[in-house]
Amino acid sequence: MDPERAARLDNIRTPRGSYAKGVLRRDEILTVALEVFAMIGEKGALIKEIADRVGLSQAGVLRYFGSREGLLIRVLAERDRLARERAAREPCPDPISPMAATLRRSGDVAGLVRLYVSMAAASGFPCHPARDFFEVRNGDLLVALRDGLAALQREGRIRPDIAPEAIARLALAAADGIQHQWLLDPGVDMGGVIDTIVALVVDVVPPSGALPLPEALPPAGALPPPGAPADEGHGPPHS
Repeated sequence: MDPERAARLDNIRTPRGSYAKGVLRRDEILTVALEVFAMIGEKGALIKEIADRVGLSQAGVLRYFGSREGLLIRVLAERDRLARERAAREPCPDPISPMAATLRRSGDVAGLVRLYVSMAAASGFPCHPARDFFEVRNGDLLVALRDGLAALQREGRIRPDIAPEAIARLALAAADGIQHQWLLDPGVDMGGVIDTIVALVVDVVPPSGALPLPEALPPAGALPPPGAPADEGHGPPHS
């Protein structure tokens, strides 16, 4: 990974530069922005509403984040940070269940769900400003989930013939997909879908004859093996 991109990815986890100036004011704007996004989503007179509430011009608000997209990304990052803090206060017996709790709470903030779904989809374009954020976020989540599941597997709580990384990717894909389904049908139980994954893989008696997966070199681009230090694109947050 080239040094410039590595620094950019690292800056997503620990904002520096212009973000470090006026931290208290920026955090105040983020708090208000979370409230506004929860009600409105990413459409409408969003920046004006935030600016009016914090007593700044629209340009003054964006100055703290570099651009409208920068503000949207920081709102999602703040949403994740709050989810991690709550998860840390509510220990779970497995690494997947906190995702179910977070999704259930998301039902009260439809605007943030819409923002997440639209930005996640847009990040599929290589040049989109949210690309780096989602690459770091998803990589960090996958590593945390995979390592937690690998620990359960060593304890005999997950059948030995299922790769922890595959379960981690399934859980993340389900969490992303169910949010889009919920926007189309608010009757969907987002947390229940994640609970189903837990019920299928954790503390389940393996079928007769199930054998541990063979040790093998990961394919190119795969996550590092459990216990290995994460590279610049991966780290530990949970949401």
